Amino acid sequence: MKKTWTIARHEFTTTIRRISYILLTISFPLLGLLGILIFLGVSQWGGEGPPLEEIRIGYVDETSMFDEYTNPDGIVFILYDTNDEARDALFSEDVSEYFIIPEDYLETGLIERYTTERELGLPQVTMALMEDFLVANLLAGEVSDEVLERAQTPLLPISTRLDPETGEIIPPESEIAAFAMPYAFALLFMMSLFFTSGYLLQGVSEEKENRLIEILLSSVSARQLLSGKVIGLGAAGLIQIVIWFISSVALLAIASLFISLPEGLTIPIGLIIFGIIYFILGYLLFGILMTTLGSIGSTAGESSQWTMLIVMPAVAPLILISLFINNPDHVIFTVFTLFPLTAPVAAIMKLSIGAFPVWELLLSITILTASIVGAMWLAARVFRTFLLMYGKRPSFREIRRYIREG
Repeated sequence: MKKTWTIARHEFTTTIRRISYILLTISFPLLGLLGILIFLGVSQWGGEGPPLEEIRIGYVDETSMFDEYTNPDGIVFILYDTNDEARDALFSEDVSEYFIIPEDYLETGLIERYTTERELGLPQVTMALMEDFLVANLLAGEVSDEVLERAQTPLLPISTRLDPETGEIIPPESEIAAFAMPYAFALLFMMSLFFTSGYLLQGVSEEKENRLIEILLSSVSARQLLSGKVIGLGAAGLIQIVIWFISSVALLAIASLFISLPEGLTIPIGLIIFGIIYFILGYLLFGILMTTLGSIGSTAGESSQWTMLIVMPAVAPLILISLFINNPDHVIFTVFTLFPLTAPVAAIMKLSIGAFPVWELLLSITILTASIVGAMWLAARVFRTFLLMYGKRPSFREIRRYIREG
């Protein structure tokens, strides 16, 4: 046990002295603070900016029915007698576009619209303004102003979300908070997880490549070497993730003094507690797997190629971030939180928005813990064998045989 802690202490001190580790650790709080300062600077010295340009839209009315409500807020509808006049106004940039209301508009509802801009689709804002203009003129004098206003804006929904377990109202959250929280924390979590476990892969590969591993294994067992490396680098990674969590809380507190933050943009205490738990479990799993892959490859470059087997599943929750935002309870993300390789990132995404049922949380941690025990058993069976294998790339059949015979 003493040798294990000696190796762990060496790996820890070596890692925290790396320039890349130091820069990565301090980059997040520094960039966050810089972002706040830039926002305050732009807000203070940028002024209110130029006034918004008035939108000018021309139209030709062949029905003689649309001559009112031509000046709603921020827009002017300009009537032209002929198509040629409207076309000349468009080319001289007196209007941004124009449309023609044909004589049979009431029967067909067709409107001819002309513009010089290239568009992939009809602009929704412009279409909404034109619809309001048409509706206002169609109903002018036929209904009261209140009915006219409601016809133009028939729906102002107030959506309330209920907790399916307690039935209580869940406070609304902004779209920014719904996207930023899971994405930002999952990204930071994944960066720390992969950088730290990547150091393990790099260290084992380099020690094997320069044959230093032979000297180490002459004085310690393979299990002691593996345990020491995992513990030492795990402690360094844990310090990094704790610094980032504390920095996030501090940056949000500072930003809230000067900036009106979106509703729901808070860091739940459960995210910090379980975030640390998932980091420890996730790091142990990925660290053990990375170390095993580092021992299999004959060079550091070859070992790095093996890592795609575990990196690609791990980033799958981030790839499907849009699906998660719209439906965090989707069965895919339930599977992700239970599958060991995707559980750490998927869990941190669910924790960040409080969409993690207790049973799913406990089952996820249980499966992840069992996977760590299994990975440690697997690594112990093959670690020493592959560490002392040089100049030969083992096939999958050989790896399976060594696991069975280890």
